Amino acid sequence: MKRIALALAAVIVFALIFHSAILAALGRYLVSAGPPEKADIVVVLAGDASGNRILKAANLVRQGYAPKVLVSGPAGMYDFSECDLEIPFAVRRGFPESYFLHFENHAHSTQEEAQAVIPELRRLGAKNILLVTSDFHTRRAGRIFRRMAPGLTFHVVAAPDVYFTPGAWWENREGRKTFAIEWMKTLAEWARM
Repeated sequence: MKRIALALAAVIVFALIFHSAILAALGRYLVSAGPPEKADIVVVLAGDASGNRILKAANLVRQGYAPKVLVSGPAGMYDFSECDLEIPFAVRRGFPESYFLHFENHAHSTQEEAQAVIPELRRLGAKNILLVTSDFHTRRAGRIFRRMAPGLTFHVVAAPDVYFTPGAWWENREGRKTFAIEWMKTLAEWARM
């Protein structure tokens, strides 16, 4: 009994001393993205109210990485699909509307979004894809899209999130919520739920 108590005390002391490093590692684990590469198309995933994802995708087209952005937009925001809001947002920031392909769908999860987007990518003849999503969502999104479309190549590119910082997510309430929700979704995806 004494050994168990000693081991538990050691674990608690270790966690207290290294809590920031442990929390940062858990936040960084969620991020799995690389630099952009030449591609057939950019796909911007839905779920970003700040506009960072669409602006990152538009900049990739402007920089010559791909000719177009497929803008995934689920319905549900006051009778608008997300892509109905995202594209004008990017246009107001100086990007030509011709950069964007409007793609409405009815997805409510990343897996449902992949189920909707992948057939459209195949219809467009895209084989090499830049997948743009928020940094905290990159690992899970990349894993889902790669699993569901083994014949396509996905390069995941991170857009910064307004509140989530991988190495300091616990410092603000929205960062903590983002971390908790993304980890719940990651665990559910591991369990194929």
